[in-house]
Amino acid sequence: MKRSLFLLGALLLAACGKQPAPLYLPEGDKYPQTLSEWGLLKLGDGHLQAAAEVLPYDLNTPLFTDYAHKLRTVWMPAGESAQYAEEHFDYPVGTVLSKTFYYPKDQQGRLRQSNLDDRDPKNGLTLARVQLIETRILLKQKTGWVALPYVWDAQQKEAHLEWAGESQTLSLLDDQDRALAVDYQVPDANQCAGCHEERHGEGSNPLGPKARHLNKDFVYAEGSDNQLKQWQQRGLLKGLPVEFAGVPQNALWGHPREGESLERQARSYLDANCAHCHNPKGPARTSGLLLDPATPLGIPVGLCKQPVAAGKGSGDRLVDIHPGHPEKSVLIYRVESVDPSVMMPELGRSVVHQEGGELLTRWIVSLDGGC
Repeated sequence: MKRSLFLLGALLLAACGKQPAPLYLPEGDKYPQTLSEWGLLKLGDGHLQAAAEVLPYDLNTPLFTDYAHKLRTVWMPAGESAQYAEEHFDYPVGTVLSKTFYYPKDQQGRLRQSNLDDRDPKNGLTLARVQLIETRILLKQKTGWVALPYVWDAQQKEAHLEWAGESQTLSLLDDQDRALAVDYQVPDANQCAGCHEERHGEGSNPLGPKARHLNKDFVYAEGSDNQLKQWQQRGLLKGLPVEFAGVPQNALWGHPREGESLERQARSYLDANCAHCHNPKGPARTSGLLLDPATPLGIPVGLCKQPVAAGKGSGDRLVDIHPGHPEKSVLIYRVESVDPSVMMPELGRSVVHQEGGELLTRWIVSLDGGC
């Protein structure tokens, strides 16, 4: 009955030219079957953008997902705020995070492997220039976080809840028009929840919207500003330290800031792509390889550390990171593999992230000492 009233209200508001407020769903499992029911994204006039009450955001160093681009948004119930912490923000019940995966298209309609930002600050994504793949919803309920995968239809009119995920075969063209075959996997709901279990046995948590990932400038419709500052000014965040004292900040991917060290860039990349499992309390803690930024550089980060039960995944290399020798490092072997029994991360990619591998290689070459 409540769902029927919500849909009726949405139709009446639409008829009046007003967009309904995003869906507040603090409990229960009556999840929308279509993405539009959430009211997070506005689709019209050939564009896809965040709804009026929804704030887009970006990350310093994002997780690699087969070169897909991502439109991220956050919404919290009126009058509610997240509480600042260096690690996980304490988000209020009802918070909804969305992440829309897409690829840019050229004038011939071909998918491109591009690093250019194609989001317009005022209008969002131009649908004629992108191919939408999926939108993942992360919902904070009274019992914890719930992950929901939605897959876009071919007409880019709607995305539908697909509990079992989906597989799509894509072809991307690079700057020299060379084709890259992508076996894109939309994860099922269990895989989503598993990846977000950053602390074993403690349930899911948002991985991206943390202080060190959000601490950067972002171009809003009104102009550029620091994201954490905007979250605070819009009432979405409380407890932000005065003048950003002690607020962590990861490296800015692809555009190193002045004086930003190679080590900081590499550690930020490992943080975003590996540390959700490889941390002191994570699912991969038993490997002894800890890639979170709080772990000091040394044996726990892999320097001269022998792999634990890696088997085929070691590539017959003796240590995780051999200073000065990427060709002897298990880490490089695994990030440059697409063999499901070898590659790391285990989910979220079907191709090698060339730029990421090159960064890690340069970092290991720069390390002094031997094993």
